[in-house]
Amino acid sequence: MTVRRISAEELYEKVKKDNEMMLLDVRAEEKYKDYHIEETGIKNINLPKNFIFENNEGSIEALPKDKEIVVTCTTGNSATKCANILSEKDYDVVVLDGGVTAWKSFLETKSE
Repeated sequence: MTVRRISAEELYEKVKKDNEMMLLDVRAEEKYKDYHIEETGIKNINLPKNFIFENNEGSIEALPKDKEIVVTCTTGNSATKCANILSEKDYDVVVLDGGVTAWKSFLETKSE
């Protein structure tokens, strides 16, 4: 099953419309603390990918099954792997195409 993808621009537009959105950042905690996507209406969760790869049920169970979860990492590769695992567990997931890198460059073009 192919996991759905969303571009940085689509995510930006969606955040402007939706009341609350879940964003799961699967990068290491240091990278997350250094920079993560922050917008009004985004509820951020940092759950490093190894927790998902190791099938750490306790940490995954904290994620809501009744909401769409946007999964992101630095470039989108780890997020895709994590989204596939979560999708098999019946989570409604979508991957941010290009990850945080794409988000940053989108914001730069937006502010020009």
